[in-house]
Amino acid sequence: MRIRKERLLAITLISPSVLAIAIFVYGFILWTARASVSAWKGLLPDYTFVGFSNFIDLFRSPRFQIDLRNTGIFTVLFLAACLSIGLLLAVLLDQRPRGEGLFRNIYLFPMAISFIVTGVVWRWLLNPATSIERLSGLNLLFHQVGLDFLISKWYTHPTLGIVAIVIPATWQMSGFTMALYLAGLRSIPDELREAARVDGASEWQIYHHIILPMLKPVTLSAVIILGHISLKIFDLVIAITQEGGK
Repeated sequence: MRIRKERLLAITLISPSVLAIAIFVYGFILWTARASVSAWKGLLPDYTFVGFSNFIDLFRSPRFQIDLRNTGIFTVLFLAACLSIGLLLAVLLDQRPRGEGLFRNIYLFPMAISFIVTGVVWRWLLNPATSIERLSGLNLLFHQVGLDFLISKWYTHPTLGIVAIVIPATWQMSGFTMALYLAGLRSIPDELREAARVDGASEWQIYHHIILPMLKPVTLSAVIILGHISLKIFDLVIAITQEGGK
């Protein structure tokens, strides 16, 4: 009897959340799927079934093909940069340097900033002006230290424009990746490393053959989360370019 009451109480407590998720998440997913195969193109609904013709028109659109390519390139560069920098920072912090807590907070701080704020700040840092009298941000810094060959048009460059968006995105999210990897590193027993050292393994061999393979679940989690974030980077692009990078 007591178990039944506990189950009834549990169902009563979680049912509002389950109902809300069912309606506002999965319900709208189904509604969107229904609308995507209809002739609805304006403000007034038109549920005439048109099959996959909307998707065919979408994938035939040159603009969509360009957007899809740019998103793919951005995602690959963004993931590679965040995973590499995050792992490097985590390995450095795993050596337990003095002031570790301070460095950890500094690396994580950018994650607390919205993409809009990040975009506004980096729009000034990545000012595409290349004439001497209009230099600012990184271009001005490069000029003052004698590295004029690094002066770039940044996000207005037809080839390197995506890289200019990857830089601030990586700056903001690499700390998050660092936190994931650091938690993974701290979960590995020290006995494994000590045993490997006793067997004559170098630090490189320990990381290559023991540590990194054990971090594969962390890497998978980071890839899934960062991949999801990379598909919602629109606000950062708009904040930096002010016109969607046209």
